[in-house]
Amino acid sequence: MNSSSFLIASAAAAFFLIAPLSGEPLGAVPVGVRVDDTARFLAGLPTVSDPQLRDLAGERAWQRHAEQLNDAWAGFEDGRLAKVRKWSATHIPAAAGSAGTVFYMFSGPDFLFADAIYPRATTYVFCGVEPVGPLPDLTGLRRGQIPGELEAFRSSLNSILSFSFFITKKMKTELRNHTLSGTLPVISIFLARAGKTICDVEYVGLDKEGVLHPLDKPERSDEITAPGVKITFRGPIAETPRTLYYFSTDISDSGLKQTGFLKFCKGLGPGNSLVKSASYLMHKSYFSQIRAFLLENTDTLVQDDSGIPVSFFTSERWELLPFGSYPGPISLFKERAQPKLFELYRNSEPVPLDFGIGYRHRKGESTLIVAKRRPEIRIADAPRAVAVLEQNPAPEETQVLKAIPVLKAIPVTGKDLVPPTGTVPVTQ
Repeated sequence: MNSSSFLIASAAAAFFLIAPLSGEPLGAVPVGVRVDDTARFLAGLPTVSDPQLRDLAGERAWQRHAEQLNDAWAGFEDGRLAKVRKWSATHIPAAAGSAGTVFYMFSGPDFLFADAIYPRATTYVFCGVEPVGPLPDLTGLRRGQIPGELEAFRSSLNSILSFSFFITKKMKTELRNHTLSGTLPVISIFLARAGKTICDVEYVGLDKEGVLHPLDKPERSDEITAPGVKITFRGPIAETPRTLYYFSTDISDSGLKQTGFLKFCKGLGPGNSLVKSASYLMHKSYFSQIRAFLLENTDTLVQDDSGIPVSFFTSERWELLPFGSYPGPISLFKERAQPKLFELYRNSEPVPLDFGIGYRHRKGESTLIVAKRRPEIRIADAPRAVAVLEQNPAPEETQVLKAIPVLKAIPVTGKDLVPPTGTVPVTQ
């Protein structure tokens, strides 16, 4: 078992080793302190203020867990995350400054890669079908439970977790006799391992209009169509607190009709996006709405080949930068091969990747695409743009701008998309 697999398996093991809350209201306990200390405990890191967890950390079982996890994390950090961060700093302009909002659809609990690619985002929006789960509460565990549970979970997870993504169906099958508690504990562990401090955690939910409501516990109802969690955190150096939202929601076309998820996201956009290990769902016609949302509300999109097919990106509006290689999908998804993506890699000089990512996780096999939206001239700015062009003649562009009395809806991605109202794409 390699160090990357063990890291994820260990984190997931900690994720499942959770006792449910005792029914206390969320606001009645020091949530930020409790969750941050618990996340650090499960992540194999020293706790800060909770005396009960400090006492449990004195047990040899936890110390072995911490030692093994520290070794695994060092390999994962050096072999993968550090390289992803370096690549992002070089090739993703949004990573250098404040990235604003980052949309990570089909994310599950994967904070690690979102943080590595967009480390300065002020708001992250995650979503998946996995439930949020209860807040961790380890104080009810008997001391004798800890070593056996950790060992059992490591053993059962070795074959079903690989690198940066969860094989959800297999995980649920093999762990059906264990306690399944959702994504919140995993996100908390990854925040801790990424050097973040959790300031606050709040259960929230969206109504059909996309309005965010506080909840006592994560549950769906007639009013709440997308239950979720809002995590406020900060980095190791004093900084303005940042926010991570995770919503448990179906983002197929039929699922989105029942929720206010897209309305909520539009209120936070435009932003930047990440798609990885997404089961090629946006290749399908019944995921057209989330595909259209990302294309209309994203400035920079980082994705592997399981994201939006490259045929949906027009050269008038997008610049596509290929990295790594494109050997095609793994055999499980062989029908999702993209002729236009093969062509893109043949006709360009992709920058090699020194790390693996996505389903083709081995170094030298991974596919990564950066889609950058081209600059746009708004209608209100057209007269000034024409004047500039007339002083520096470029006849074709000048005539194009003069010939636009009103903005027409020109399809960008087949019948799904039209340009944003009030903008005209400038071809480069």
